[in-house]
Formats: sequence, C-alpha cells, structure tokens
Amino acid sequence: MPASCHVFSALAAVLDPRSAPRLVFLFVGAVLARGRRTVTSWIRAAGLSDDYRPCYTTVAAAGRNADLVAARLARQVVRPLVADQPRLVFAPDDTPTPRYGPHVQGAGIHHNPTPGPTGSAFLYGHLWVVLAALVPHPLWGIAALPLLARLYVRKTDLSGIDRPHRPDFRTKLELAADLLRWATTWLGKAGQALWVVADGAYAKKPFLAAMSALGVTVVSRLRKDAALCDVPPPRRPGQRGRPRVYGENAIRLAMRAGQRRGWSAGTFDLYGEATVKRYKTFCATWRPAGGEIRVVLVDEPHGWRAYFRTDRPRAWPKSWASSPIGSVWRSPSAR
Repeated sequence: MPASCHVFSALAAVLDPRSAPRLVFLFVGAVLARGRRTVTSWIRAAGLSDDYRPCYTTVAAAGRNADLVAARLARQVVRPLVADQPRLVFAPDDTPTPRYGPHVQGAGIHHNPTPGPTGSAFLYGHLWVVLAALVPHPLWGIAALPLLARLYVRKTDLSGIDRPHRPDFRTKLELAADLLRWATTWLGKAGQALWVVADGAYAKKPFLAAMSALGVTVVSRLRKDAALCDVPPPRRPGQRGRPRVYGENAIRLAMRAGQRRGWSAGTFDLYGEATVKRYKTFCATWRPAGGEIRVVLVDEPHGWRAYFRTDRPRAWPKSWASSPIGSVWRSPSAR
C-alpha cells in the first residue's frame, strides 16, 4: 500500500469504523479527480457512484470532525517535515471561493483579491480564513501547507441562515486567533518557537493580544502612519512605581525612512533568487502590540515599506487574553 494511503487511513480513523473506509476512498478520489473539485467528482473518480448517498454522509461526518482530522494531518505529516527547524512558522489568510445560486448557505458578497483585467472587484460566494504551515523545500523553496480553515460569514448574512444552524458572528481576526490556538495545541509542544507571518490586515490589537497570550511571535506589515513611540529608558536606581511600557517621544516612520544614515545592505532569498536589499531596523513601542516591537524599513524601487516583529510576549488584561524576514529580525538578546 502506498505511503499516502497509510496517511489517509490514519486521518479516516477519526470517524466511525463504518464510515472510515469510505473516507479513505474519497481521499483517493480527491487526488485523482479532474475538472471541478467537487464531492461529486471525488465520488466518480473513486468509483463509488452507486453509493453516492453514504458518501455524502461520510463527507458531512468528516466536516463535523474537521479539527480532529486536521490534527492528525498536522501531527503525522507536517510535524516530521519541520522537526529539524528552529521555529514553526504559520501563515493565516482569508480567501474567497465563488459560488453560484441564490440559496447557498453562508455565502455573501466579498472583496475579490484577484479580479483580473475584466473581473469584478467583488464576488458572491464563501470566504474562508485559512491557516497554513510554511515548510521549506530543497527545490521549491517555502511551501504553504493548508492545515485548517474556518468559514467567515458577514454579520448581515447571518439572518439568511436558519436559526438552528446559524453560527455566532466572529470576525476574521477572531477566527484566525482560534486557528492559532488549535495549532499551538497540536504542534506547539515540541519545544520550537512559534511564529506567525500575516499581512497588514491582521496587525490589529485583538489578534496581536491573542498571539501574545499564546506566546507566539508575529511578523507583519506596519502602516506608514503607525503611532510609534521610542523605547522607555531603564529605570533609575530606587525608582518606584510600575515600569513604563511606552516611551514619551513619538517616532515618525517617514522621517526615519528619509534619513540617509542607519541603512544597511544584505542579500536575501526572494522568490528563489538572491536579491540585495537596503534596510534599516530599530526598536519602538506600539500600543496595538502591547509594548516593544522590532521595526524594519525596506527600501524598494517604488518606495519604502515598513514591517514589524513582536517582542517577547507580555501579560495582557484577562479580557484581551480570553477574547476571541529572515536575518533582519534580531533577537532581543542582540540589542
């Protein structure tokens, strides 16, 4: 039996023994299917057209146990691939999938990230918040392996779902934080540092606070007009009171980027090619991150960009804690 079939069997073992063998064949059908990636095409490719009703029942059961199925996938497939890495790197993002028809449960109007030259700026369908593990490949560079997804339903679209099946409204930030809690539960016990790489849409206080409570380092885009402050000075001997978290002096990123001094050059691997980049890095404090961050300004041909990495996790208020690029990033001990 091929190794992939052993993995499929391990994943299907989460279900009832009567449904587990059928799920194994559906996994094989998903690999062999051609055309539209639908359950019907999986059933046809697996040769189960005569038992299509039990197949749909099996798919529904797998959906209800998606967290456990994904946990087995993460522990048995993903963990061995990153066992020798100094850190586990995850990447959350939201992606829409077009749907057709007026009565698709949970579907709505969402922004289209890839409209193309003739496409619309919006599309009708589902929007999924997906968590992927970033795994290095010797030939292909960094590969993103999707682990688990959560369906995001806009608040205005919840009324179209029957009350017995209507989920509670949760924002994309809350869904992403929930996915990271799941990942730390199943993959965070190996002693490796946990990092999250996300776009600027996730660089907001609810998500950063949840990551700080989990002990996860966040690397993301920083707004050019971010309200940064300097790092507070060390406490004087005998000084009383709570230590300062934020500095007194504001930092303007545009002024820092416009200064000629402080820039360094380094060679980085970008899209599989060695590229020389000019960058400037310094420490600052930022309220959405709850304290100190590492800021990196990168000089691009069309202008500068700002990125940040959160510092050591800090103690957040219980209300926040319970609520739902390479070598450039210096460790705190290197300051």
